[in-house]
Amino acid sequence: MGAVSKTYVVPDLHGRFDLLKLALSNIEKNEPGTVIFTGDYIDRGPQSREIIERLIAGPQKGWKWVCLLGNHEDMLVQASQSWFKIRQWLRNGGDATLRSYGSKTGSMFGISVVELAHVEWMKTLPLFHQDDHRVYVHAGVEEDVPLDQQSKHTLIWKRYGDGSAEGYGALHVVHGHNPIEDGPLLLPNRTDLDTGAYYTGRLVVGVFDDALPGGPIDLIENVLR
Repeated sequence: MGAVSKTYVVPDLHGRFDLLKLALSNIEKNEPGTVIFTGDYIDRGPQSREIIERLIAGPQKGWKWVCLLGNHEDMLVQASQSWFKIRQWLRNGGDATLRSYGSKTGSMFGISVVELAHVEWMKTLPLFHQDDHRVYVHAGVEEDVPLDQQSKHTLIWKRYGDGSAEGYGALHVVHGHNPIEDGPLLLPNRTDLDTGAYYTGRLVVGVFDDALPGGPIDLIENVLR
């Protein structure tokens, strides 16, 4: 029998580069597979720039990375194009991102410090990723809408109701966006991996067997208080 192919899913990082480094170290102890990052790499935590640089640099040989768009990356992209959008971004932790790029004040007048290449990279990020058994997304999907017709707002902003049984037909939904401190939330039809890593110091990576449907077969705990 051939080796089991696995997908590792890294949820919301929000500037916690230390947790990203720890998670990658633990993931890469395994045979090469796919790593999916569900978005929200920036804002709130201290090292957004370092995270973006690392993700752009890409994986070690043999690994495949998929970086999805989160609502925070989208807010930065919008802020870079319109002064009217900057305040919304700053209210949601954008000031910490500006400081990570060298801004002394983290004010709206410092947005030019964000490297243009990083903003352009964010513009290219896909809204979801699908494989044989799952759909991976930042926030969520609507059950009765074809994936290619889902609204961007749904994919990066949706909030599921507490314990909602929603999934996506035969595809298990894997997402972040909605932090649950004592998570992850493991349900029959969907998995929410977001544990609020930037303030809890706890990042949980979901491990999925590419040949099997449903939720994770394992969880990798990464803790730095």
